[in-house]
Amino acid sequence: MTTAGTIGVLIVDDEPEVTILYEKWLSDHGTYVAHDGTEALSILDERATEIDVVLLDRKMPTLSGPEVLERIRIDGYDCRVAMITAVAPSYDIIDMKFDEYVTKPVDRSSLQGTVESLYNRAEYAETLTHYYSLVSTHANLLAEYSPDELQENDEFVSLEAEIDDVRRTLDSSLEVNDHREFQHTLREIQ
Repeated sequence: MTTAGTIGVLIVDDEPEVTILYEKWLSDHGTYVAHDGTEALSILDERATEIDVVLLDRKMPTLSGPEVLERIRIDGYDCRVAMITAVAPSYDIIDMKFDEYVTKPVDRSSLQGTVESLYNRAEYAETLTHYYSLVSTHANLLAEYSPDELQENDEFVSLEAEIDDVRRTLDSSLEVNDHREFQHTLREIQ
């Protein structure tokens, strides 16, 4: 995340009028713009910790969207990727490891919703991973010590309280509207 409360978004499209429009629509967030795949990867190299979401056009000169996407995944950048493209989806998208596929034209509300949804999924996945870590620690301690010993240990009591807090956060933070949303969330955890 770029600064408190903003989502770092890299907009990648070879049409300047598209990037200008998207940048305007996403003015509440920290935006970066690239007009081809090579420039996008360069920005990611320099600002990887500031970029949470990449909006990636599919058809571009030098490196295509799918080629950039592949490099993002191979290089292990910690960002979500939405393909925003005029190319209608076909079976070739099955092997692409994007987080969302949006067909142009896209309106302001859809673009903002896509960015926020991808960011929230990532946050949920991190919280869920933390929860499983806490639960694993809890289970191991339960296997090793008696319940009376555990309840006398302040650190264990704090662990149980943290597990409850994280569980409540998980319960209230993600609305899964259909199976695709849930699949995206699971992919984040893996």
